[in-house]
Amino acid sequence: MKNFYRFISLVLVFAVLILPVVSNVTKADSNILGTILKTVGIGVVVDQFAEPINNFINTLTLNKGVEVKEETKVVPIVTVGSNSYAGAVQVSGPKDKIKMVKAVAQLEGDFKDGDFRIRALIPINTTNPVDIKNIDRIEGIGVTALVDINV
Repeated sequence: MKNFYRFISLVLVFAVLILPVVSNVTKADSNILGTILKTVGIGVVVDQFAEPINNFINTLTLNKGVEVKEETKVVPIVTVGSNSYAGAVQVSGPKDKIKMVKAVAQLEGDFKDGDFRIRALIPINTTNPVDIKNIDRIEGIGVTALVDINV
């Protein structure tokens, strides 16, 4: 509950600081601003609620008889080449490797002239994968759950 109040406080402070600016933007600018707010919002939600989401996923899978027996945590999905957030996932693996995972990189591509859309999800050591040369893949980690965030 403490995290929820902290999150609400952050949203209110953000709204008070941004609202005067937002009221003076054009329609095109508001679309860009909306995208930025959603991206920032997803990051804040994942940061604030990662542990309760992780606990919920672990309880859900335990109740269905398919629990994860390794260490787990929830991290954001980030798009490679930018610092935008696209959601969250639960990852699992050995405790020492889980500590190294900061996000999951999302790579997208089309196969067979667009008949298949492929999204590769790769556990990485950073939440800012703008420079692909500075990204390390964390081996031995699996993605065990996808978290959709309603924004």
